[in-house]
Amino acid sequence: TCQFFWRKWKSFHSVVRPAYSVPKHILRPDYVNSGQVPDWPDYIEIKDQEQIQGMTRACQLARQILLLAGHSLKVGMMTDEIDFISAPRVNNVVCRGIPDTRQLQDGDIINVDIYLEGYHGDTSETFLIGCVDEVGQKLAETAGKCRDEAIAACKPGAPLCAIGNTIRYTHTHTQDTSLLFCVIYCSYFHGHPDILHHANDNDMTMDEGMSFTIEPILIEGSLEFRILKDKWTAVSAQFEHTVVITSGEVDVLTKLPEEDEPMPIEV
Repeated sequence: TCQFFWRKWKSFHSVVRPAYSVPKHILRPDYVNSGQVPDWPDYIEIKDQEQIQGMTRACQLARQILLLAGHSLKVGMMTDEIDFISAPRVNNVVCRGIPDTRQLQDGDIINVDIYLEGYHGDTSETFLIGCVDEVGQKLAETAGKCRDEAIAACKPGAPLCAIGNTIRYTHTHTQDTSLLFCVIYCSYFHGHPDILHHANDNDMTMDEGMSFTIEPILIEGSLEFRILKDKWTAVSAQFEHTVVITSGEVDVLTKLPEEDEPMPIEV
């Protein structure tokens, strides 16, 4: 049972099925065979044009798959049914949920993550399932607005702290004290630079060729959370885009050309 919001979610006893076999033609990271996770480099990698093009292809495809999966969601559907393309997490799962046999209920909010191929197209969206209450709608709306305002603050020469400080400012001006930010899960899961999603004073500047994700996580009621028995799921609404700093602006790699930020998406 997961119950660290001020309201208690229903308890579900779901089953995680065995892992899918991965087709041989799919490129695997080295650590899959070696069992050794490589050390993170201690420097910021500046992406060249070839890398940016590779990331763009992965990010655009990831976004297409994400929205396709999102519009397929419905009450009664199991999160395991979309496991082949994503890492869905429902309601009070903070991030990186494990798909299982739990059926989506009317009023759920669900977040879907996508990543693929040699380049990661890292993007997520929070979807509203059925009739979501006002608090759930506000949770998703505010998290999405925080992401978008933070992206708008990015440009060459801007300090990295502009991201977290913008998120904090946007969140503060929602005037809803029941919505809190999870500051533990930031982009340390990715490469450098670390992106803090809360107020900070990091004056390192954004330089052309830097790439990172902006992915604020908003929690309802309490900042307390715990890791579930699967040792992966942190037991929220989140929106995420992958961006790259260019010569004059920020390029959102995981936003489709025809997209007008449908957020949050009701299904």
